[in-house]
Amino acid sequence: MSDKTYPSHFLALLKSIKAKRPRTVIQHILEYGQITTEDLKNIYGYNHPPRAIRDVREQGIPIETFRVTNSDGRSIAAYKFGDPSQIRATQLSGRTAFSSKLKARLIEKQGMCCAIYLESFPETSLQIDHRIPFEIGGENTDSPNEYMLLCASANRKKSWSCQHCQNWVLKNIDNCLSCYWAYPESYQHIAMQKIHRTDIIWTGDEVAEYKKLKNAAKQTKQSIPSYIKQLLYKHLNKK
Repeated sequence: MSDKTYPSHFLALLKSIKAKRPRTVIQHILEYGQITTEDLKNIYGYNHPPRAIRDVREQGIPIETFRVTNSDGRSIAAYKFGDPSQIRATQLSGRTAFSSKLKARLIEKQGMCCAIYLESFPETSLQIDHRIPFEIGGENTDSPNEYMLLCASANRKKSWSCQHCQNWVLKNIDNCLSCYWAYPESYQHIAMQKIHRTDIIWTGDEVAEYKKLKNAAKQTKQSIPSYIKQLLYKHLNKK
C-alpha cells in the first residue's frame, strides 16, 4: 500500500511522529509495506524488535502482526499497518512521557529495586513501566500505584511475555490485574498460564556461591533451576 492509498488523516498522524525509533518503523513500512524482526535487527540494529513495534502502537497507530519466512527459511514475525479506522482516538498524541517526579515517587514508595527481580539497581538502570500494559489499559493516571520500576532485563521479559499472551488480543484488564507481570507480589497466573516463578540474582561476592551451586548441579546432571527446586523440596519436607 503506497502513501496515496492511506487516508489523509492517517498519513498526517504517521508524519506527526518524531521519535526516532517509531519513526524508523513507520518510514520502513511506508516504503516497503511491512517490516520484519530481521529488518529491525540487521538494518537498524534493534536487538529487541517488539519494543520498536510497541513504540509505534503506543502512538495509537494500528499494527498487524503476521508471519513470513526469513533468509534462513525460518518463520519470523512481520508487521504492517492495520485498519486506519482503528486509530485509538484517545491516544493520538502517544503515551505521556514519564516525569522525573513520578520516578522519584516510585523510588520513595518501592525503593531503588526492580519489582520483578527484587534486587537493588542504580536509579539510572531502573525504568518506569505500566503495571497494566499501555496497549490494554491505555494511559494511566499519575498515581505511582499504577506503575512499577523494572530493570532493563525484567522490562524486556515482561514486554515479550505480554505481547505473546492471549490477552494481548482479548484486552481484558481483569486478566492483567491477576498476572505476575502486573503484580508480582500477588498473582494467580503468568500471561494466562498456570505458572509461578521466582527470579534469583547473585551479585558481587554472591557470584562465588553461584558457581558452587552451578558445579553441584552439574555433578548431579541437573539444570540449576531443577537443582534449586530439589534443595528446596528437601528443606521444606525436612522433619
